[in-house]
Amino acid sequence: KEGQVLTVKLTHTGQMEERMMGHNFVLLKQYTDVADFAAKATAAYENEYIPESESDNIIAYTEMIGGGESTSVTFDVPVKGVYDFICSFPGHYGLMNGKLIVQ
Repeated sequence: KEGQVLTVKLTHTGQMEERMMGHNFVLLKQYTDVADFAAKATAAYENEYIPESESDNIIAYTEMIGGGESTSVTFDVPVKGVYDFICSFPGHYGLMNGKLIVQ
């Protein structure tokens, strides 16, 4: 619900290291163009695929992790609405995505 504090824990159950098959969680602000964000993320290797030019479109994100690792992020739930989340590792957002629905 709006205004609550939410913690998202991400566990990479695979075995490949981060540089080969990394995963993260990126929660985007409403109306962010997900495909455009993902394209910019591909070029942001040095910043764990988080494009600095898109910082105004990000609510929260985790670090990039590799096989066997876990991470989490805690944030204030935004106002009511529907928010996209993705994995920003190159090529992942098409299948690794979802919606956070805030009531």
